[in-house]
Amino acid sequence: MIEFKEFPKIHRLNREIIITEKIDGTNAQIFIGEDGSFLTGSRSQWITPEQDNHGFARWANEHKEDLMTLGPGSHYGEWWGLGIQRNYGLKEKRFSLFNVFRWTDDVRPACCGIVPTLYTGLFKESAILAALTLLRMQGSIASPGFMKPEGIVIYHTQGRFSLKVTLEKDDEPKSIAGKP
Repeated sequence: MIEFKEFPKIHRLNREIIITEKIDGTNAQIFIGEDGSFLTGSRSQWITPEQDNHGFARWANEHKEDLMTLGPGSHYGEWWGLGIQRNYGLKEKRFSLFNVFRWTDDVRPACCGIVPTLYTGLFKESAILAALTLLRMQGSIASPGFMKPEGIVIYHTQGRFSLKVTLEKDDEPKSIAGKP
């Protein structure tokens, strides 16, 4: 017998979106188990201080006590700054959490930042264009004074999916965009 597969629900486009600055670093994850276990990961695998990704696992283990206050679950963010991708003119590395509707400056570990929110509201193409224009004109919000930000991430709250728009070479696949 062939298993029946239901057609997936189609979400309405005109629902709330959250636009954040897309920071050009490397994806990182903190996992905290219900039993208090603590793991670090990159976008695609678990990492350790011995098999690290730009020093994230080492940093996370040094800040483990603070990071444990994130609570059980997977906590995703961007590890960025000195020596990673665009560097952003920084002399250090930073970890910025993605989940902007959960974390605020008042409710997060002091060792973590949060990706900057540029817009929250109903889907409007004008909001997307305004966020891109803001970054083009003012530069990075995450690192004020850095004039080559990467772009934006648009999170559709009803559909629970993200899309990105980059300021440079957005119409080219990543595998082509980075080549001369």
